[in-house]
Order: sequence, then C-alpha cells, then structure tokens
Amino acid sequence: MKTLRNRLSQLPIQWKLIIGSSLLLCFLFISYNAVQYLVINHWLMNQEGHAVRKNMEQLQLYFSEKKTSLNEKEITDSRNFIDKMNQRNQMIRILDNQGHPILTISEDVPEHWVTPQKVTQSELISLWHITDHLLVMRTPLISAQFTGTIEIVDSLENLDKVSDLLLVIMLIGGLGALILSGLGAILLTRQLLKPIQSITDTMRKIKNKGLHERVIVLDNHDEISKLTIMFNEMMDQLEISFQQQKQFVEDASHELRTPIAIMEGHLSLLRRWGKDDPALLNESLNASLQELIRLKGLVQELLELSRADTVTDHSKKEQIDPCQIISAIVKNIHMLHPEFIFDTNIADLSGSNIAIVPHHFEQILLILLDNAVKYSADDRKIHILGSVYSGLAQIQIIDCGIGIPSDELPSVFDRFYRVDKARSGEKGGHGLGLSIAQRLIERYDGTIYISSTENKGTSVTIGFPLYKQ
Repeated sequence: MKTLRNRLSQLPIQWKLIIGSSLLLCFLFISYNAVQYLVINHWLMNQEGHAVRKNMEQLQLYFSEKKTSLNEKEITDSRNFIDKMNQRNQMIRILDNQGHPILTISEDVPEHWVTPQKVTQSELISLWHITDHLLVMRTPLISAQFTGTIEIVDSLENLDKVSDLLLVIMLIGGLGALILSGLGAILLTRQLLKPIQSITDTMRKIKNKGLHERVIVLDNHDEISKLTIMFNEMMDQLEISFQQQKQFVEDASHELRTPIAIMEGHLSLLRRWGKDDPALLNESLNASLQELIRLKGLVQELLELSRADTVTDHSKKEQIDPCQIISAIVKNIHMLHPEFIFDTNIADLSGSNIAIVPHHFEQILLILLDNAVKYSADDRKIHILGSVYSGLAQIQIIDCGIGIPSDELPSVFDRFYRVDKARSGEKGGHGLGLSIAQRLIERYDGTIYISSTENKGTSVTIGFPLYKQ
C-alpha cells in the first residue's frame, strides 16, 4: 500500500487529476446506481407483496361467505374459482389442520418447491428453491367445521429478470461512465493545464533564449489567466532588473576604470623615469591622489546606494521635527558655500512630525541641496519651502540652474545617469545621489517628484507621511 501511494505521488499532475476525477465520478455513479437499484428492487418486491395480499384477501372473502358450511368438500368444490383466480407463476394451496394439502392449484410452480406448513397467524416470507426466488404468504382459514391454512406461492422469476436486466444496464452504464469520465478528465485536465504547460515552455525558452520571452495570455478572467498575467508582469520586472543590473555593472566598471587607468599611467611613468624628476614626481603624485579621492568617493556612494537598497530595519525610526533638521543642514551647507543664498520658508511645517531615521533624512537633504548647488548657474539663490498637504510633510528645493531636458527627466533616478556627463564630471558627480535619495524615501513610504525647465532651474519635491500617535 505504501509503495502504491509513493508511486501515485510521483505521477505527473495531469495523471493525478485524470485518475482522481475518473475514480470520483465512477464512485459517484456506482453509488447512485446502487441506491437506485436497491430502491427499485425494494419497490418491485413491495408491489409483488401487495398483489399477493390482494389475492389472499379475495380468497378469505370467498371462504368467509361459506363460513358456516365450510368443510373439506366445499374447499375441493371451489377448484374452478381458485383456478380462475390463480395467476401465472403462482400456486394456491389449502392445507388441513395437520398441514396436509387438500387443494392445490399451480401455474408453473411445482408443489415440491415449497414444503406445506400450517400457521396460526398470517405471514409473508421470501425464500429460495435453488435458483428460484419465491414469495410465500400463509394465512389461517378457520370456520365452524374446518381449520386449516391458505398458502399462496408467487414465483419472482419475472421480477428477478427485471432486476438482473436493470443490474446489467447499470453495470454497462457504469463502465460507459468510467470510460467517458476518463476521456472527459483527459480533455478537461489538458485544457486546465494548457496555460501551465505554456508557462513551462516559456520558462524553458527563457532559459535557452533569454528574458524577452513571454507567455501568450488568454484573458478568460479566471485564476489561470491571472497566473499568466502575473508571470508576464514578474518577467517584465525581472528583465528590467537584469537590464538595470547589467547597466549598473557596465557603468560602475566605466567609472572605476577611468581613475584606475589614470593612476596606472602616472605610476608607470614614475617607475620608468619620472621618479628622478621632482616636478613630474610631484605632479604625478597629486594627480594620483586626486583620482584616489575620486575613487574613494565613488566607492562610498556605491556603499550608500547598497545600504539604501537593503534598508529593512525601521526600529531606529524616531519622531522628528523636520524644521530643526532642515535649518541645521541649510546652515552647514551655507558654511561650505557662502556665495549662495538659501531662502528658507518652512513655517508651515512647524508642529508637524515625521517618523524616520534622522541620519537618513539628513542624507536625503544633503543630496538634494548638494545637487542644487552643483548645477546652479549665475543666479546662486536656492529656495527651501515647507508645507503640509494630503497628510504629507512636503519639502521643496528650487534652484535657478541649468535645468534638465524634459526627455531626460524619466531617467534621472537611474544609477550613474547624468544629464550632462561632461559638466557632471567636472563637478565631481557620479550620478548616484538621486538613486540613493529615491530608495531611502521609498523605504519610508515617501514620495519624490522632479520638475525642471532647461536653463531655468529645477524643483525637487519630497513628501513623508505625517507621524500619527
């Protein structure tokens, strides 16, 4: 039994469904037919019993009319009446007080099939003589001059034939039902598993050809179609993720290769002959140190981006007043860039609190303000506005810088993306700041929105849910 169970568990889902559904339908059909057969058979038997009782009542009524003069001679003389009343496959027998037959009328029922037996009360029994099924009813016959028993023996041959025919029909129907249920189960399981097979084939194609393969969706508004839609959406996200990862590796390799190549060139020059020239030695060391600082900054930004991608522990979140941190950050930035004017108007945020790790909020502000400073033009004025809108504490940072072309706005959050790569390189950017800020903001269910006009300036608006006690 255990081996059979193990083998069944190893069958494909298709065959499990076929076998299971076929067996279930077959069991239900057999159960229904069995109940139907028993009910019909019981009903037929009751009908036969009712007919026998009716004959017995007629005999009793006939003999009751002769109750005072009823004797063995009268019983014998009633042969013609009993013969007319007797039916096919039936025997009527009248016994005396000793149980001996006085009168026997039979139609295709031999006397020896049933042993004569006197009774003192009516009885109806079913018995067998070898293969012949019989229904026997006995009733006492009592008068002033006679005491005996009336026996009616009814052969149930026709009833048994009907039952046997019904059984054969049900067995044939059961076999047909089994075959049809098997065929139906095969068609049904193939139809049900067709989308799953399509997903399997698509996954095989993805393995061999790449992530661009998709499942053909038949939108039937059922669970399978929802599964295929969800699978395609997942593959779209996975393909985008792989493309971003590939682009990230390529961009990171490019960004790392440049300072390393510069340092390698200077060090090779020094190893060959430059170490004997103090001016060249000093120039090469300064250039290598500058590239090393740039490389260190890039590695630091990559680490910050990795941390922003994996922030999951919010246990260090605090209820903070954004006004205090904004004021402190603006003060520090102004000390680094005294030539800039920082116009701060955050009075509307007064009394509003947000839940965030303070260091992360400071990091987001530093990234956005640093970008505003880097890409400002001649008008070195930066506006910082605060407001509360739709349950969000919003901070808006506006510069009057070089701006961003409208067709490049959707890409500004991509890693290593820079609008003007030549000018960004001069300003020391690596194109990671906005990616870090976006990921940190999203970790706290916040929003970030950028609007910009080329050569006029850029506005960055961030929002965080207000802290609720």
